[in-house]
Amino acid sequence: MSAVWFVSDFGRETKQASLRATALDSLRFVIYHSYVTGTTRQTAEQRREAVLAAARSAFARGGLDGTSTEEIAAAAGISQPYLFRLFGTKKKLFLATVDRCLADTLELFRDAAGEARGEQALRAMGEAYAATVTDDRTQLLMQMQAYAACDDRDVRETVRSGYGTLHLFVETVSGESEARVARFFAFGMLLNVIAAMDLRNAREPWAGRLLAGAAPSEVTAAGLGARVP
Repeated sequence: MSAVWFVSDFGRETKQASLRATALDSLRFVIYHSYVTGTTRQTAEQRREAVLAAARSAFARGGLDGTSTEEIAAAAGISQPYLFRLFGTKKKLFLATVDRCLADTLELFRDAAGEARGEQALRAMGEAYAATVTDDRTQLLMQMQAYAACDDRDVRETVRSGYGTLHLFVETVSGESEARVARFFAFGMLLNVIAAMDLRNAREPWAGRLLAGAAPSEVTAAGLGARVP
């Protein structure tokens, strides 16, 4: 929409008023268009979060080498060039996704532990982690893909940094010995394998014995979905 000025309208105040009216009409059009189409402009940060969410799902299935940026961009609702504008390369996007995955685990531990300390904190974090890896398969597989890609130096350093932060947090919050904290993380890796094979739904007798034997050390058998004989 444009304003039409006559010779008599070229006073300064008149022009400013007309420009304000034009800008207001344009704003009304944008608001009306957004209302009708149900769309709003996303910020770069919102799009970045959308890409990370799409990447988490895609990388969890295909890993670093088996996932295309076209697939991630389409899932995030953006163009591939814009994806590269946000993250630079596919590997940088993978690294950012791995970093977010480990950061989410740290947040999980922090929320679960709360004000607890010692064995109580370890039990709370173990229970929360068991629930996550058994219920959120995408989170589980993304973590496993990160470990699998550690032959790449950049991935290895990112995973090592995030895992080190987890270890420091658990060590500090629990106040337990080096050996006890190591057992906590060892059990966490066993949980990953149990969840990856979906042993809680397995019918083989050995699976039930493994679940029953492992559960009491960190979490309840019910927390693992164990079929205790």
